[in-house]
Amino acid sequence: MGTEPRVEPISIDVSHVLRKSAESLYSHLVTRPTGRTVRLAIEEQVAVSSRTALSLIDLSDVTVMDFSCADEIVAKLLMRFLEEDRPVDVLFIFRGVLHSLHGPIQAVLERQELLAVAQGSDGCCSLMGTRTEEEEYAWTVLEGRGRIGAAEVSEVFPGSHHREALEGLVLRRVVFAPPGDGVYHALSTLLGDTEGC
Repeated sequence: MGTEPRVEPISIDVSHVLRKSAESLYSHLVTRPTGRTVRLAIEEQVAVSSRTALSLIDLSDVTVMDFSCADEIVAKLLMRFLEEDRPVDVLFIFRGVLHSLHGPIQAVLERQELLAVAQGSDGCCSLMGTRTEEEEYAWTVLEGRGRIGAAEVSEVFPGSHHREALEGLVLRRVVFAPPGDGVYHALSTLLGDTEGC
């Protein structure tokens, strides 16, 4: 399918960010100022990217996250990089979203009508947040295939509503399609490409 997209991997361990900031117990994200500190540290780390980046935000060691921290670290971070004037082109995967973190993260994503890719401890990715049935279907098919080339899109998605949903997922930054390439990439595939999985 041609050359693979050049995506710069950036891995950020949130517990490490917390240790450096000494804002809180290393595994507890429970105040808006703590969440803001973590978000700003993440933004600073991804700002140095010179090309499209795939940032893996590792929450594996975080055991407690309140709604204000979920809003700062997940929702506001995603919103900033959805904007047309975003400082850099970056995509996000949230790794290690424990059951205790799922509720607050899901709630803030739904409230802001955002969508995010989460990677479980088993390495499998799923969507969190708001999405249509068509978006869910298109994402699931792409996730299963890894990539869909331009010549395959109409065959894989014979209905225009699923092709439109796929384009919408690109705009929502949970699918990667390099401009002019015509190939759609699941973020998990890009993660595997950058980690050598």
